[in-house]
Amino acid sequence: MAMTPDDVLKLVKDKEVKFVDFRFTDTRGKEQHVTVPVKYFTKEKFEQGHAFDGSSIAGWKGIQASDMLLMPDASSARMDPFTDEPVLNISCDVYEPMDGKPYDRDPRSIAKKAEAYLKQTGLGDTAYFGPEPEFFIFDGVTWNVDMTGCSVKIKSEEAPWSSGIDYESGNMGHRAPVKGGYFPVAPIDTLGDIRNAMVLALEQQGVDVEVHHHEVAAAGQCEIGTRFAPLVQRADWMQILKYTVWNTAASYGKTATFMPKPVVGDNGSGMHVHQSVWKGGKNLFAGNGYAGLSDFALHYIGGIIKHAKALNAITNPGTNSYKRLVPGFEAPINLAYSARNRSAACRIPYVSSPNARRVEVRFPDPTANAYLAFSAMLMAGLDGVQNKIHPGEPIDKDLYHLPPEEAKKVPNVCASLEQALDCLQDDHAFLTRGGVFSEDFLESYIALKNEELTRFRMTTHPVEFDMYYAS
Repeated sequence: MAMTPDDVLKLVKDKEVKFVDFRFTDTRGKEQHVTVPVKYFTKEKFEQGHAFDGSSIAGWKGIQASDMLLMPDASSARMDPFTDEPVLNISCDVYEPMDGKPYDRDPRSIAKKAEAYLKQTGLGDTAYFGPEPEFFIFDGVTWNVDMTGCSVKIKSEEAPWSSGIDYESGNMGHRAPVKGGYFPVAPIDTLGDIRNAMVLALEQQGVDVEVHHHEVAAAGQCEIGTRFAPLVQRADWMQILKYTVWNTAASYGKTATFMPKPVVGDNGSGMHVHQSVWKGGKNLFAGNGYAGLSDFALHYIGGIIKHAKALNAITNPGTNSYKRLVPGFEAPINLAYSARNRSAACRIPYVSSPNARRVEVRFPDPTANAYLAFSAMLMAGLDGVQNKIHPGEPIDKDLYHLPPEEAKKVPNVCASLEQALDCLQDDHAFLTRGGVFSEDFLESYIALKNEELTRFRMTTHPVEFDMYYAS
């Protein structure tokens, strides 16, 4: 049962909490916070909120209208496992103080609108999401970007490139080869204890963990599999997971990143997102069609595929995202669906129970703002259901090795952030239904991302010297 404000105040007393940390998420998906000493944390905070300056958040308010309110959600309260003093963390929605309404650029408020819209349509009452974010753990990383040039250096004892380094403690030589990091035991997998610590910290914060393991990339790629949950709660958990991964790694003297493609020549990090829609306790994706799917599920997939290129701007929100989504490699770029075929953008996992029937959308990556990405995929899927968009026939062949004449018939996701932003500009009516995403938010989002794109375009890349210096 969800906690009430009274439950939170009792928890504060029972745990002898010294500070309360108000957490919220900006447009880019980065969690922000402000901390209040416990003597100023009263029940009125749940009713009146906590004031802050919204003009300092990228893509939000101008200086002339900067006052905003953080409204804490009692159901999200959890103890912080990383602080010296007892601290209670609580996720907040952002409100406009003038009219008392949710701020239309607040990602968590958008996610709540998406859940409400699902109920308003009468199509379902709950959307479940289960992301699988991958990440890297490195020993260290340094980079430099200035007028003299650009450089980046990754340090990882696990990496194949470290075999020739004479470490002070010795070089043990047990390493996975490139693309060979999937499932080897210690001493090749050196990160088991760190992942164990991450899992225990997640469980302390109420996030249910089902599995953890080393991933395919040799240089410290990992995955922690957490249980599915309703949209907003699952996005909250995603923020908790990132916070936990970063801080646990730091406590071991290491650094973690959710960048889709930090290492050249090895696998990138994706975030496969499992999803299903329920109504009255019934899974609407279960049926008697292909792979045990219902027409509802097929139409949902049709909506995802139809709007995939617009979704890319939200589910793959950085220039680095498209260094993972490259044709000819093991990336889910093909806009098709299939049972068990991991080369399709939409996969239907094998399950033993109809209640577990779901679709796995494989092109997103973990730099996505979870509140926005889950909401956008839900809206695309519902558009498919409402308009009975059929995804066509499934493709059970290996999409990476189709004959050229067949491969040409399969559409792909976007190849760049620039293309994705153009697609979002041209195809976003499905997002604005029910007022879930506002035109104002989408314009501000595209403008914010174009700033990143412009900086990237204007910065000379070291590989350009390799290709063009002697031309």
